[in-house]
Amino acid sequence: MSHNSAVNAGTLIGHVHLKVADLDRALGFYCGVLGFELMQRMGSGAAFISAGGYHHHIGLNTWESKGGSPPPPGTTGLYHTAILYPTRPALADALHRVLSAGIALDGASDHGVSEALYLRDPDENGVELYWDKPREQWPFGADGKLAMFTKRLDVEDLLRQREA
Repeated sequence: MSHNSAVNAGTLIGHVHLKVADLDRALGFYCGVLGFELMQRMGSGAAFISAGGYHHHIGLNTWESKGGSPPPPGTTGLYHTAILYPTRPALADALHRVLSAGIALDGASDHGVSEALYLRDPDENGVELYWDKPREQWPFGADGKLAMFTKRLDVEDLLRQREA
């Protein structure tokens, strides 16, 4: 594998497409709880949802998974989908939505570079909701390399940051 040509710095993950058991249930979570907008629906087979009018940030489909069960532990697959919020108050609003819907968090962490909330969607897919701290606040070691860590995030403090 050649390491001499890095990927273009403007490259991003454009969208994630998830296999779900029940499209309406998945839309209830991603649109009803998190607030994503339904851009297009193809019957009970697929839906495309976004933030801000983009064609889709998340695709959901039941093509190979209708009525299916989550993969058992010990198998490979998606660890989590990470949804990046632009500000700490926007992440606080997402936290409020999740808690108001009675959804439990699996965890909440300060990683030095970001603050992250971890939970599961109705199909048991891992979901991370996070915001990036300003780059000048990121932790770097004496060698100049990034030195991320995991500490407990104060969820109550985050909720106080919620936009009115």
